[in-house]
Amino acid sequence: MTAVETKPDTKQRILDSAERLFAQYGFAGVSLRAIIADAKVNLAAIHYHYRSKEALFDAVILRRLEPMNRERLVLLEGYEQPTLEQILEAFLAPAFRLSADPDGGRTFIRLMGRLFGEEMSFFSHVIKQHFGVVLERFTRALHAAAPELPMSEVFWRLFIIGGALGHSLRSCGQNLDELHGGLCDTSDVEGILRRLVSFSAAGFRAPVLPGVRHV
Repeated sequence: MTAVETKPDTKQRILDSAERLFAQYGFAGVSLRAIIADAKVNLAAIHYHYRSKEALFDAVILRRLEPMNRERLVLLEGYEQPTLEQILEAFLAPAFRLSADPDGGRTFIRLMGRLFGEEMSFFSHVIKQHFGVVLERFTRALHAAAPELPMSEVFWRLFIIGGALGHSLRSCGQNLDELHGGLCDTSDVEGILRRLVSFSAAGFRAPVLPGVRHV
């Protein structure tokens, strides 16, 4: 009978390996066998701690996402009547802080970026399960700050900002001189955040386009 590895660092090692491999190859491109080999554990350890690849993936997401989403809600709740800029900073800043964390934060940001390339039904499942409460709270806050926008438009604009967030985070620290000829300092994480908050607030203040259908 294969012994189950229960050392305190076993779960951490499995999570670290799974996060790194999922970030590199996507959920569908990684097998449990590959994670076992990378983490140097046995199959029994995987099943003992996580039962399945899906449960392991959820654990990888929750390890980083739960504290980040808690910080988002704490920041939002710290304002009595927040402005658009304050709401957007509460949503965006924790992700930038995580991206600057050398202890796995950057790997997790790459993983979240890969989710956009996964099958949409899988991506929607991840969004609903792990972002549902946060999206609902921020959508309501943004609608209160921009009541002239239909709720559907608020959701669309927040969804677009989510895409801009992912793109911006992936650019942090990358050498993009071939694109901008040295005009942009991608190591200035705080500067990128400030620009994205300003850009996003302007997007929320833009008028609704005529002829666009709303439900």
